Amino acid sequence: MTWNELPWVARGEMGTAVQLCDRLIQAALKQDSVTDYLQSALPELTTEFPAQWVGVWKRTPQWELVADHGRHTWPQPPLRFFDDVIEREAGGCWPSVFELDSWTLIGLPLPASSEGQPRVLVLAGRRLTADELPIILAVGRVLGYGLSLCERLSRHARRADKLRNTLAVAATFAGAPDTTTLLEAIAHAATKLLDCDRSSIFIWDRERHEVLACPALGVEGGSLRIPDNVGIVGQVIHTGEAIRVDDAYADARFSKTVDKATGYRTQTLLAVPLLDADGKRIGAFEGINKNGGKFDADDEESLTQLGIQAAVALASTRERENLLRSHQQMTEQAASQVQIIGSSGAMQQLRTTVQRLAQTDLPVLILGESGTGKEVFAQALHYHGARAKQPFIAVNCAALTETLLESELFGHEKGAFTDAHTARQGKFELAEGGTIFLDEIGDMSPNGQAKLLRVLEQKVITRVGGSQTIPINVRVVAATNAKLAQLVREKRFREDLYYRLSVVTMDLPSLRDRSDDVIPLAEFFLDKFSQQAKRPALSLSAEAKKRMQAHGWPGNVRELRNLMERVAFLAPGPAVQAEDIAFILTPEKDTFLDTASDFGLADATIKFQQEYIRRAIKRVKGNMSEAARLLGLHRTNLYRKMSQLGMQEGRLDILSDSHK
Repeated sequence: MTWNELPWVARGEMGTAVQLCDRLIQAALKQDSVTDYLQSALPELTTEFPAQWVGVWKRTPQWELVADHGRHTWPQPPLRFFDDVIEREAGGCWPSVFELDSWTLIGLPLPASSEGQPRVLVLAGRRLTADELPIILAVGRVLGYGLSLCERLSRHARRADKLRNTLAVAATFAGAPDTTTLLEAIAHAATKLLDCDRSSIFIWDRERHEVLACPALGVEGGSLRIPDNVGIVGQVIHTGEAIRVDDAYADARFSKTVDKATGYRTQTLLAVPLLDADGKRIGAFEGINKNGGKFDADDEESLTQLGIQAAVALASTRERENLLRSHQQMTEQAASQVQIIGSSGAMQQLRTTVQRLAQTDLPVLILGESGTGKEVFAQALHYHGARAKQPFIAVNCAALTETLLESELFGHEKGAFTDAHTARQGKFELAEGGTIFLDEIGDMSPNGQAKLLRVLEQKVITRVGGSQTIPINVRVVAATNAKLAQLVREKRFREDLYYRLSVVTMDLPSLRDRSDDVIPLAEFFLDKFSQQAKRPALSLSAEAKKRMQAHGWPGNVRELRNLMERVAFLAPGPAVQAEDIAFILTPEKDTFLDTASDFGLADATIKFQQEYIRRAIKRVKGNMSEAARLLGLHRTNLYRKMSQLGMQEGRLDILSDSHK
């Protein structure tokens, strides 16, 4: 029989069959699952053919009804009917036709399911004849194609949905504060994504030839170490190939080590390699005990994709932890190095003030001569307060020209001026959350003072060349060696800015006014620089101490620090002798000689003798007997000489007269 001789063509039913096939394909494109597709397609077949019932069967491994439509009064087909359909298909024969209690059963094979399970389409009716076989065969094949199409689309939809879910859960990984929390979040996400009972991540420790299971539920501490060559995880790590296991205890590759440690029983298992951004294996990712079935290829792909995101998140979290750890160490190191050395009354009072002010956000103005340690006190205020973990940014206002000051402090936008090739943050933005130290604030230009005042009052900045205001949270500590109050009176410094900066003022004494602190400071610096010079700690001889205490230290603590640094590297012996520092220490500035031209010879001689005696008394800290010995006089003769020179006997305030 040729195609043109078929009876259904003669009856003009070809167009109807084509329309049916088109509807079957359209239905396959619209339905979300195989079951939904069959429930919409099978009624079309009962309408097209004289069949009272139509259904699809699947072998799993017994023959089971998947979906049907129509009357249910017909007898159950025997199992040999389904086997005959499969055999005839394998032999290339026509569909199977079976007569049963006045019912005609027509069966033809459909494409196997995605799990490889055979399927059969069955039509049952009392008026079915062999004339319908050709069109049933054609429509059945279209139904089979629609069934395969629906499965593929459904599989792709599931994959797309899982990928969306994977990306959605991966986005939450960035919020994990530490590795342990991240690993727990990844395991929870994998459990939900795969619809399984548990999930674990195994991190490979190559040096120790171990894998760390984390989280390991049921194990104290939540982690478990096992050899990297044991079990399925070990095989996945070494081969880089995923493994699916349907019956763990029947698989020779499975190790019961983790189950014994946790009291858990593994039944089904899926393990995939965990790769870093460079494709290097760093561990394995495992799903355990699939709910309601076995792990499939879609699960494997989903876990692999989640593993890629997990590895990236793990690397980022570890890097962030390392940075935080380094930052914490640097903060602690910086805080430990910021020490206020000295036991004098002035230092004890300043130390108490720093401890009290560090817990506030009040602006502080630090006054003092150059070299007295103003930046050290600013750092102490920062590192002993709540802002210690945030930046400490120091700016030397005297080193910046007026044109650069605004850009340096507030930043600039791209193109704001000739060399502004890119946008740049200013010091205030860099100090966000921390402290900005404005050194030599007295040298700031009037224009810079006005802009700084606006920042202090409004707590916002505007970059040079920009229009957007940027809120800031910064503590301001300023310092100067100038007499700021006098500059205000001379209209060289804004009065409103002065009062804004000097909510609290700290006035640092010069080193010559706290001579008791010279030796403790020297020993502190000497020990520090001896370590840098990689030599045993040096000590100061008695003569060296006397020479240092007699020095005026015009450069204050900075001068002393520099001296100890040179001595630590250059001193030949274990103890610093007077001659080791003689080539460095210089006599005090002879201030009385600066005005010598204003006196005659007799008056200049008197001035010289007065100054010489003052220095001797200062060198021995007011001990008149010792001062007389240094001058080669008897104590009584010293008093007499002082009286002749108009110096009040026994008064120690003469020590400071020459420095006023």
